[in-house]
Parts: sequence; C-alpha cells; structure tokens
Amino acid sequence: MEANQSQAHLQEHLRIIRRGVVDMIENRELEERVAESIKTGKPLRVKFGMDPTSADLHVGHAVPLRKLRAMQQLGHHIVLIVGDATAMVGDPSGRNKLRPPLSRAAVEENLKTYVDQAAKLLDLSKTEIRRNTEWFDQMSFEDVLKLCGRMTVARMIERDTFQKRIADNEPIGIHEFLYPLMQGWDSVMVRADLELGGTDQLFNLLRGRDLQREEGQRGQICFTTPLINGLDGRKMSKSYGNAITFNDVPEDMYGKVMSIEDGVMREWYTLLTDVSEREIDELLAGHPREAKARLAQEITTQFHTREAALKAREAFDRRFRDKEIPEDVPEVAWPAGASGGVQLMALLKDLGLCASTSEAKRLIEGGGVRLDNEVHKDPRAMIQAPQQSLLIQAGKRKFVRVQAPS
Repeated sequence: MEANQSQAHLQEHLRIIRRGVVDMIENRELEERVAESIKTGKPLRVKFGMDPTSADLHVGHAVPLRKLRAMQQLGHHIVLIVGDATAMVGDPSGRNKLRPPLSRAAVEENLKTYVDQAAKLLDLSKTEIRRNTEWFDQMSFEDVLKLCGRMTVARMIERDTFQKRIADNEPIGIHEFLYPLMQGWDSVMVRADLELGGTDQLFNLLRGRDLQREEGQRGQICFTTPLINGLDGRKMSKSYGNAITFNDVPEDMYGKVMSIEDGVMREWYTLLTDVSEREIDELLAGHPREAKARLAQEITTQFHTREAALKAREAFDRRFRDKEIPEDVPEVAWPAGASGGVQLMALLKDLGLCASTSEAKRLIEGGGVRLDNEVHKDPRAMIQAPQQSLLIQAGKRKFVRVQAPS
C-alpha cells in the first residue's frame, strides 16, 4: 500500500512538471531525480534566468514562471538568476540581427521593478535570487579566456540562429558567442539540478549541462516550454506592441486576451492557467466566446484579483456585447501647438493611444479607429481641433475624449 502511494506521489510530481513541456533532456534522469528527492526529502534546485533587457515582463514570461511556481508548490527550490551580466551581452537566440551590448546603467534601470513583477507569480520568500555579476565581475581576463576555450566556433555556429544570419549575410558579434557560455556557467555556479527555458533556449541550457559535467558536477536536466505569440501572431514583444504585460490594468489585460485568435486558446489554457485538461476540452467544445471569456478571467485574476477580473469582464461586456461606450472615458487635452490640425496617425501617438505613428498607421488602415463613432481609414487625414469634444476609439479597448483647446 505504501509503495503504491509513493508511486502515485511520484507520478503526480512528474505530471505537473511535464504539463506543457516541449523538450525534456532526459526523461529517465528526471524520474530518477524526482524519486530521489521524494525519498530523501531534499528538494531539487531548479534554475531559471531572466535578463532585464526591458522594463516590463509580459505573459510570455509567465509561462516558465508558472512552471516554477508549480515546482515550488511541490517543495522544490527555485534559483532565480537575474542576468545583469548576461543582459549586457544580450541573448542572440531567435534574433536575426546583431544585438548591441546594453550598458550597465540601462540594465540597472530595467531591474528596478523586475523582481517585483516576478513576485506576482513566484513566492520570493522561498526563492533564491542571484545576480550573475556576483561571479562574472570577479573573473579575470584569463578566466574569460579559459571559459571561451570550452567551445569551438564550429560548434557555436551550428545553432539555427547563427546559420540563418550567415546565410542572410547578417553580421554576428563576437560578444554574442559569449552568451551560451555565460548562461551555462551560471548553472555551474548555482549547482542546478534542472534548468527551465523557452524552446529557443535549448542550445544554451545544454551548454550548462556540458559545463557542469566538465566541472565534476551532475549535469542538469534541461526542459523547455513553448514561446507564445503576441496579439498579432508574431512573437510576443513589447517592442512589437503586441504584448500583454504584468502591469496592464485589469480592463486592458482582459480585453487583450479577448482579442487573441480562437486557435491558440488550448495552448494558452494549458500554459497560462491551472484549468484541468478535461475542463479545457469541455470549454473548447462549447461557444468560443464563452471559452475565451473564461480564459481572460483566469489570466486577469492571476495578476490582479478575482473581483478585479469580474469587473473587467462586466466592463468588456457592456462595451462590446452590449455596444456601450464605457462610463469612465478619460478626458485629455488637445495637443499643444496643434491648433492648425494634426495628422490622425500623429494624433493617436501624441495622445498615447499608440506607441508609434507606424503602429497608429496600421491600426487606422485596418479600420480600428473611430472618431465620434465614425471609422476613419486615412492615417494622413488632417484632424482639426474640436469645438467642444471629440470621442476617439483606438482598437477595441482604448477610448479618450479630447477636449477643445482652451
């Protein structure tokens, strides 16, 4: 009886760890180490690195962070590497252009809220947080040369990212070759049992496994989770304007989830919620809008509260299902110095409705902009200052009421 319970406990651990995972190197080792951890009561050291290359985390980052939280709840020890050294180099994974190094000052600026954002999903009181400048700042030039000697150029350029750039005659910086070695050395320094990353990180994760073995350690198990796309189908990135960030207010977060394609709902349910596979099947077999509303509510609740998510759902329904304009439309001033009129795409940028004129141009040409409920599709149309006020709707969720110049 006791043996059956122990086996059931092991299988539940493995089920939770494997949910939504793409790569697992190696599955046999995972089973052995989890079984050993359960038997001895010694938690596994699970490493995950985040480079503060921008100021905001988005729900793409939530996929591995949720996996870490699940392992934390199983009793394992999370080691969060804040890559303040690796961020200065920049991960070339999935990049088709040269990544210029970031300054230390820029990295420090991005770091100000990074850990606080991660705390929305992780229990930081049970998380070991390490900056990798802790060991890289102590390295001499000789140490760096020795680390570089651990890998050949031929091995480095095997990776798809570099192969594509070579084929496209795009430059590759020597500093970009350092990144996999640096990430791998992090694993040596924290003696990781497992390392988690996105599917684009497998090459880097395996470098850690190799370096640990060369240093006489047990090589880490490497496992990856999928990269989710943003609202426009491209890789989620704040620079593309297609991201749902941890800091989005509930109404924006809920509304953005409601705008995703129906076809990605199963993946988002699996990776971004705790809804069981059986219930996911039932939801997706029903009406797509109701399934998406539940998904939006689940995701919004994680970053805010259940009450905030319900209010966001009610506001969304009033605005779109019931065709109502929200009650609390913010009032803004007509841009200073634009008394002679301003191009529509520039107006949207000036009012903060779009991050750039190019984003505004795409939105306008796609029929996503209304002035006093009338669709405008000419991004270069000159808009004159209103006599009283002008209601502007940008996309499905953003409204402002522009007041006449005083």
